Amino acid sequence: MNHDENNQEHVMLPPPSLKAQKGRGAVSNLQGRFEVNAREAYDDGWEREEEEASPWKTQVTDEYCKSILSRNASPDLPFSVSLNPYRGCEHGCIYCFARPTHSYLGLSPGMDFESKIFAKVNAPEMLRRELAKAGYEPESIALGVNTDAYQPCERERKLTRRVLEVLQECQHPVGLITKSSLIERDIDILAAMAAKRQAGVAITLTTLDPAISRTLEPRAAAPARRLRTIRTLTDAGIPVAVSVAPIIPFVTEPDIERLLEAVKEAGAVTAHYTVLRLPWEVAPLFQQWLQAHFPERAQRVMNRVREMRGGKDYDSSFGSRMKGEGVWAELIRQRFKIATERLGLSGKGSRFHTMDASQFTRPLVVPPLGARAKPADEGQLDLF
Repeated sequence: MNHDENNQEHVMLPPPSLKAQKGRGAVSNLQGRFEVNAREAYDDGWEREEEEASPWKTQVTDEYCKSILSRNASPDLPFSVSLNPYRGCEHGCIYCFARPTHSYLGLSPGMDFESKIFAKVNAPEMLRRELAKAGYEPESIALGVNTDAYQPCERERKLTRRVLEVLQECQHPVGLITKSSLIERDIDILAAMAAKRQAGVAITLTTLDPAISRTLEPRAAAPARRLRTIRTLTDAGIPVAVSVAPIIPFVTEPDIERLLEAVKEAGAVTAHYTVLRLPWEVAPLFQQWLQAHFPERAQRVMNRVREMRGGKDYDSSFGSRMKGEGVWAELIRQRFKIATERLGLSGKGSRFHTMDASQFTRPLVVPPLGARAKPADEGQLDLF
């Protein structure tokens, strides 16, 4: 594999033996780019044809992070500070741009990424310490950008809720992005913060077709369920934006106008989009997925993707990496612009973009490193 993501070769399509596994997005456990020794599966004829591969069980491992806030200076992103309570994501979205980060752990961006999850168990405590620093300047924190903060293990771990409790206590603005209806659990916190212009939510919706969604993002909430979540949050007074991402030619692209009409009816206040991004190992993983689920149109899809990327699988250049370039990218841009303006989803004057950081107050009590913070409704924290 060529390690220069700006000059990726069109390689590593799946062998005919690779088959999709129910409930998983990746078709293989593709090696990460930092692996020293290459391994290749070989059928020696001993395995029975009717024998199915053993299912990949999800493992969640505790991780104690040394820092919790990530900062970026990207001109393509509407935020500069983000927080991710988890590494890896069980939703299994085949297009996830965060998949290659598992390579840094010596794990595969394929099946490992969606089955070996790391929970930053001290995230709330580290956030409290960060907000208490004398030089900290508050600006809206994007929560759950790389991996979904409301993926299935959050039901038990509740790291995202504890992070929100810290932010609410400090009156610190936050924007969340998710594909999960589990966010409805935290409406009590989000509605109170939204009333002070301190919270907004973005729901990612890729397609309205449940069959495509089941293979594209197998453990995320179904499209109809996400629409109900938009309505539930909206009715609670929480401003909801919709991220139509990614737009995949001939797969999700035909849905653009119909999807925007549906989210408008559900109560969304604004919408934005990105086209498919295929950095590093995401490119071969996505092509494997195409061959497994849409073999009849796989070549057509990749031809259009490369047309939007100057002939390559991906181009990471600022200014074009989110929207692409060329005739197809311009056509998508115009369709999206016309539809959002017609529906009043263009985002002008949206509350989602006007969150207030002026009421921020530093936490009065900072727990020692390794201490577990109590939820906000349990009273004052213990100093020791």
